[in-house]
Amino acid sequence: MIHILGISGSLRKASYNTSLLRMASSLAPDDVSMQIFDLSPLPLYNDDLAKNNPPAPVNDFRKSIIQSDGLLIASPEYNYSFTGILKNAIDWASTDTLGNLLAGKPTAIMGASPSAFGTTRSQLHLRQILYAANTNVIRRPEIAIRHVHTVIDEHGKLNDDYAIEKIKTLLAALTEEIITAA
Repeated sequence: MIHILGISGSLRKASYNTSLLRMASSLAPDDVSMQIFDLSPLPLYNDDLAKNNPPAPVNDFRKSIIQSDGLLIASPEYNYSFTGILKNAIDWASTDTLGNLLAGKPTAIMGASPSAFGTTRSQLHLRQILYAANTNVIRRPEIAIRHVHTVIDEHGKLNDDYAIEKIKTLLAALTEEIITAA
């Protein structure tokens, strides 16, 4: 069984990006399980906290990364970048003080936004940060859903066959990379 950890860069209750992760979980092959981690309990990164008994939410997050075979990140775009909560999580996952858990970790990214650009710019920035952490980021397909409010309904259901097929392809690429890396 392959275990993927889903990470949403959004804290909104009705987050489009968390909805994408739920959709991905439902589309995963039978030999793939997916858990979505809630980033809201993570404190802001502080190296003093890292050195002196990190808080339980940090330990839980890091343990979830260790227990996963790969990551699937979905994040909106804020001011041409990804969210602060996601950057904070990446800092906790890749700190030199506690050890970089992202190095070599197979990771796929996707995102959705109401804007006309989707999450293209934020994903470029996210790839740059993940590269710095030596993360093994899947290059294709790229999923940057634009005008997301027109394709995800009020119940969080994605109603776009093209996007659904791209998510399946992304999951297949991530799964293949996980198997290859093992």
